[in-house]
Amino acid sequence: VRNIPLPSSEIALYRAVLAAILIGAFLLVTKQKIPFAKIKKEIPLLVLSGVAMGFNWILLFEAYKYTTVSVATLSYYFAPVIVTVLCPLIFREKMGIKEWICFFGSTLGIVMITGIGDFAEGSEHMKGIALGLLAALLYATVIILNKFIKNVEGTERTLFQFLSAAVVLTPYIAFTE
Repeated sequence: VRNIPLPSSEIALYRAVLAAILIGAFLLVTKQKIPFAKIKKEIPLLVLSGVAMGFNWILLFEAYKYTTVSVATLSYYFAPVIVTVLCPLIFREKMGIKEWICFFGSTLGIVMITGIGDFAEGSEHMKGIALGLLAALLYATVIILNKFIKNVEGTERTLFQFLSAAVVLTPYIAFTE
């Protein structure tokens, strides 16, 4: 991504379009039909998760431009920690002592590894971390939304998410680029 001379939003769009085409072709070749009647109630969640996925990529790709790939990726992979903290609020799951220890350990680890709070690294580095964490928040949103989607198989789910990302990123790019 750092070496591609395109805006992050265009890279995300091309990624979504290419993936949707390939998955659509796979479904055609394998003669799999999408059970629209069965999944129509799930379409708003699929669209919302696809939108979150598209903007998650934009933020992640932007993070790569402002800090190192490793720091941006570490920031991005804070998403499971966000999910762990949000699940008790959303799904009424209990967080035991082990989960709290893991949460605090993961949070401390990301602070130590990325250098959050070390302003000597510069504002560009901090911006990259912030973008990576925002991407992680959107990735966590996708994960949580997927927990609500019950009647859609993995391939169809992914196709709808990529199509949604492509549909929302196209006007976004038209207005911002």
